[in-house]
Amino acid sequence: MARSLRSWLGGCLLMSALGMIPPPENVRMNSVNFKNILRWESPAFPKGNLTFTAQYQSYKKFQDRCTSILSTECDFSSLSKYGDHTLRVRAEFADESSDWINITFCPVDDTTIGPPRMQVEALANSLHMRFFAPRIENEPEPWTMRNIYNSWTYHVQYWKNGSDEKFSISGQYDFEFLRNLESQTTYCVQVQGFLPDRNKAGEWSEPVCEQTTIDETTPSWMVASVLAASMCAALLLLLGCFFLLRCVYRKARHAFPPRNSLPQHLKEHCSRLLSFSPLVIWEVILPAATPFSMLAPDTDLVLRRVC
Repeated sequence: MARSLRSWLGGCLLMSALGMIPPPENVRMNSVNFKNILRWESPAFPKGNLTFTAQYQSYKKFQDRCTSILSTECDFSSLSKYGDHTLRVRAEFADESSDWINITFCPVDDTTIGPPRMQVEALANSLHMRFFAPRIENEPEPWTMRNIYNSWTYHVQYWKNGSDEKFSISGQYDFEFLRNLESQTTYCVQVQGFLPDRNKAGEWSEPVCEQTTIDETTPSWMVASVLAASMCAALLLLLGCFFLLRCVYRKARHAFPPRNSLPQHLKEHCSRLLSFSPLVIWEVILPAATPFSMLAPDTDLVLRRVC
């Protein structure tokens, strides 16, 4: 170790003597939820404070992102989330500069998945949890990591407070239920995002501990959800019944058209005629465009013998 330290000091002295600027050291990308920060360490340089310039490659040409800064970090969060990006940084002093240090970075593959946010509500023998995927900053709309990764899954682990035994469950929904727990017992829960297609796990959230209760009260958000769903189902059912009855009514009208029938007083008059002359056929001549059902009892009828 002493030999390596002497070599490093010797190299620094040699570069200083030759007027060379040492390059940045330990260049790395720290990216969480697509918040991409390029970081490095300033090398030893006895002549004064170094400044730094960081660039990214765009269409085969490097463009400045941070120019002549004293800080040892530069924000590259505006990069496209897809594809490989070449980044580079160098040290500068007066009119001299060091060699460029290059790294390659693909945000969608290399970014770290931050911990989701979680709400826990304790009931009798159960815990009801709601999850919120990590937000992505600097987006025109409120996007989360779940909008980027289609295979997004939540891994949940829980344990009884004070116990080393942990239990795990997984789900794709933004809520989960832990049932058959001991009542009036404190349980701790934490969650992480997981991508099955990439076999990539995110950071665990901070544990949230809640004590189960003894009453059977239902969470207010669940009551509101069930009530809204019931109202929508009832409305759809009423609309369905209305359109069904309307359709049946129209079909019945076409299948059974109304028929004209003789009024009762005409039936009695015709029966008397037939009783006198059973073999004689009479034709009743009605007034023009007047159906049987519209004749008044005192209407004068004209009978014509047919045979």
